[in-house]
Amino acid sequence: MSDDSIATTPTRPYMVRALYQWIEDNALTPYLMVDATADNVQIPREHVQDGRIVLNIASRATGNMTMANEYINFSARFGGVSQEIWVPLQAVIGIYAKENSQGMFFDANEYDDYEPEDFESAPITKDKTSADTPRPKRDNKAGLKVLR
Repeated sequence: MSDDSIATTPTRPYMVRALYQWIEDNALTPYLMVDATADNVQIPREHVQDGRIVLNIASRATGNMTMANEYINFSARFGGVSQEIWVPLQAVIGIYAKENSQGMFFDANEYDDYEPEDFESAPITKDKTSADTPRPKRDNKAGLKVLR
């Protein structure tokens, strides 16, 4: 059996989750670099530079974070306004620690031949509410920091 006949899922979601955990475990700040021109990206467009945005995804700066195999979703404050962020994993360029730049950047072609089998697109709407699950109160007032 050749390597060409084995269908595998992309490694990106697993590496993002692992590096996020490692960065947080070491009391560092995880930054996510996102291709803002990719399809289905829901981010504050006013902070995009050169087609990219860097988001502080530290647990203290985000709320209700979900890191699934197909997308990353969380809420965060930009200029004091809470926003829902949706980032398909195909749009993730890299994840790294702010303090020492250790992390990983990904092959832009990793998703070229990948077609998820049973993937239903995550809803990307501004009207998304989580009435079914109560949101826990956060103790901090931290928000995302825009890098320039």
